[in-house]
Amino acid sequence: MEGFPVNDPRAAAEPAAAVSVPEAVSALDEPGHGRPGRPGARRAALGPVALVVAGGLSVQFGAAIAVLLMPRAGALGVVTLRLAAAALILLIVCRPKLRGHSRADWGTVVAFGVAMGGMNTLFYQAADRIPLGAAVTLEVLGPLALSVFASRRLVNLVWAVLALGGVVLLSGGGFDRLDPAGAAYALGAGAMWAAYIVFSARTGRRFPQADGLALAMVVAAALSLPLGIMEAGSKLLVPSTLGLGIAVALLSSVLPYTLELMALRRLPASTFAILMSLEPAIAATAGFLILDQALSSTDALAIALVIGASMGAVRSQGRASRKR
Repeated sequence: MEGFPVNDPRAAAEPAAAVSVPEAVSALDEPGHGRPGRPGARRAALGPVALVVAGGLSVQFGAAIAVLLMPRAGALGVVTLRLAAAALILLIVCRPKLRGHSRADWGTVVAFGVAMGGMNTLFYQAADRIPLGAAVTLEVLGPLALSVFASRRLVNLVWAVLALGGVVLLSGGGFDRLDPAGAAYALGAGAMWAAYIVFSARTGRRFPQADGLALAMVVAAALSLPLGIMEAGSKLLVPSTLGLGIAVALLSSVLPYTLELMALRRLPASTFAILMSLEPAIAATAGFLILDQALSSTDALAIALVIGASMGAVRSQGRASRKR
């Protein structure tokens, strides 16, 4: 789950078109699966949505832990720990094959890795300068913009606008008081998040299981490693810092990116992008539970708007899939 990487709207729509019919919905036409609309069918259709929500919970609680880790290793050091540990874990678990891939496959996985590394680096630079909730709120504008460009249906624009209203409300109208550099980093992270969604979908179609994710994570880690060493140096090797870095890697990279890769094989990019608007609400909850940041009644209203928009997007996609 941060200029816009896809300038051609048709290119932005490609992942949406390629994964426009979720596997769960297509399977309903097979014997024994029943008709669309039955309880079993609804549960199957909600499967990828549950993956997205679980990934969002994991990544935002991991981000809250990362904020606590920044005084020890710095923003770039945290990024390096997170990506390097995640790359090592995924390589051990997935054991991806290096042979048998085309040049286009490698180009896709490298672009995915660059987007992933850029998204993490820019976001943690933002989180080091502005509150976590505001950083995620600005970052999520990237996926919202992608949802408008990638979708060919007017109703998705309505849901995106409603989600954007909740995102702005969640900011408390305080964007003008934020550190300009921090806000710029957050917006840049949002652009890279949009690119991440596009190339995650393409990588998931070109590589089996999570092989493409493991290879892309290696690319992202290699890009961040020099920056982290320059900022943190030997601090990265302190056992307690390493332990927290591994925890952040599991919560913010390995688990959520794997779940999102699975979800993007069964959801259109436009619907997935709108679901990403849940991230500010999850971040606000994580900030409340871990960082002692209070939630006001305005925050609760904003969260309700974002959740309502996400639910509307999911229901609209379910109806469109049944018609197809």
